Amino acid sequence: MNSPDTASHLIVHDKPVASRPGETFWGSDPVAMMLRELGIPYIALVPGSSYRGLHDSIVNLLGNRAPQMVLCVHEETAVGIAHGYAKVTDKMMASGLHANIGLMRASMSIYNAWCDRAPILIMGATGPVDSTKRRPWIDWIHTSTDQGGIIRNFTKWDNQPGSPVAAVESLLRASQIAQTAPKGPVYISLDVAMQEENLGPMPALPDPSRNVPPVPPRPAAELVAAAARLLSEAKAPVIFAGRCSRSEAAWNARIALAEKLNAPVCTNIKLAAAFPTDHPLHAAAPGAYLTDEARAMVREADVVLSLDYLDLAGTLKQAFGDKPVSAKVIQVSCDAHSHRGGGADHFGLPPMDVYLMCESDAAVPLLLDAVSARATPPKIPAAPALPAPPNAVSLRGVGVALEQATKSVDVCYTRFPLGWNGAYTHFRHPLDYIGHDGGAGVGSGPAMTVGAGLALKGSGRIPIALMGDGDFLMGNTAIWTAAHYQIPCLMVVCNNRSFYNDERHQGRMAANRGRPEENRWIGQRIDDPPVDIAQMTRSQGALGIGPIEKSEDILPALQQGIAAVRAGAACVIDMRVLPGYDTRA
Repeated sequence: MNSPDTASHLIVHDKPVASRPGETFWGSDPVAMMLRELGIPYIALVPGSSYRGLHDSIVNLLGNRAPQMVLCVHEETAVGIAHGYAKVTDKMMASGLHANIGLMRASMSIYNAWCDRAPILIMGATGPVDSTKRRPWIDWIHTSTDQGGIIRNFTKWDNQPGSPVAAVESLLRASQIAQTAPKGPVYISLDVAMQEENLGPMPALPDPSRNVPPVPPRPAAELVAAAARLLSEAKAPVIFAGRCSRSEAAWNARIALAEKLNAPVCTNIKLAAAFPTDHPLHAAAPGAYLTDEARAMVREADVVLSLDYLDLAGTLKQAFGDKPVSAKVIQVSCDAHSHRGGGADHFGLPPMDVYLMCESDAAVPLLLDAVSARATPPKIPAAPALPAPPNAVSLRGVGVALEQATKSVDVCYTRFPLGWNGAYTHFRHPLDYIGHDGGAGVGSGPAMTVGAGLALKGSGRIPIALMGDGDFLMGNTAIWTAAHYQIPCLMVVCNNRSFYNDERHQGRMAANRGRPEENRWIGQRIDDPPVDIAQMTRSQGALGIGPIEKSEDILPALQQGIAAVRAGAACVIDMRVLPGYDTRA
């Protein structure tokens, strides 16, 4: 039997009274046992009667260990925590959702995980499939004919097994599919009547080691040779470093490849750290869009190597506009395996001269061995000087204070707000930043930060999120979960008291129509009265600091928050920042 996650003993354990051993088992018992066999350390859940059988099995058969329940008070949080955990560990944990209603409430966070290619095992349930077994009213409205259809456009696979033995096989298949690149969420719905079936003796469980995810495929040797030839002969190559693992070995290989080619590297702030941002070859501050300097550099490139870059076609269009892309393009990505017609997360179709259908981690070491070294250093344009922080609470002021407060601290940034300038902090390790949420669903920041804290607990590295007030307010109940399980994390709410991005949209819309821009705030401002974010935090058992409204109070607040998190607490700081953005968004 697989042992539980090595850090699972570090969070608060809601210990059950010991259950009497018996010889009779129930339909949900082999399901729970297979979760343990698969090495699932946690299941973040919102409870419900539709999977009361599985709930009982985890508590009274497994002793609430491996997996251990992580109780949440919103379904988006239950999936978001698993998402944050996967972003740190590159591994899968589980989420539990109650019936069709829980699934519908969680759908946004499932979409985030889908777009972010994050593996999550989502356990759901339905009222009795056999209608004669349904309780009046409640079981009927919690039963769907095709529950998985609600989210099928943005999951890798779903299933509603008809028996406990079939459910065990379903778990094996789901685990394998979710963790095979491109990774993603999977959903299993358990019939409540099947969970409560009396089985007698425990059925034999299959060996999960015979159904593990496959070894990542390597690209064809002739394609590696073709890509290496283009890169070796290039006069001005550029690397776009995109989706990749948190592996330090893979991080070092990317650095070595860039250094061997003397090629400038661009990164995207929507994705996790892929290259050290203070390296001489890092071309520009990471952002959602290319800087003016980076666009000019890409236009001069004769070869572009895309390592599973986010929206490669859109990025090339930023540089070349409507003109043909003059550079040869090498695409390294297996993301097309997840492209389908239900959404548009496949983005535009980029030109590709060499296509290596594999993960970037698999291709980089092969390219590193195959390319010839370039001696000519690239011409990387100088980055514009950063402005001095104003004598007010601003994003720039928070960035300056943050760099000072974290000098001797290993951090993992889990979120930056819209308008954050990527030059305000540096990433020097693959865990320094885990990227945005994938689907741009407002409200995901708190849960993903708690999930990252769950994965990092005991590591010495602390998660820090800088998020907008809208993001925090929509997902703030994740704070209770962090406080209850003593999951350390710091959330700095860059609180401009507005849906400010939409203010900007409305201002532009009014200007385009010759109407008053001054009205852009209506239906956007979260003020009058302002929300007391610190008090909201304290009401859930965590440390709330603020509101911070003076520039001289920024650094002391950050230092207090970081000290509290290093001591094991969850903390939220309300930074009342000036409206405005420090970059394109």
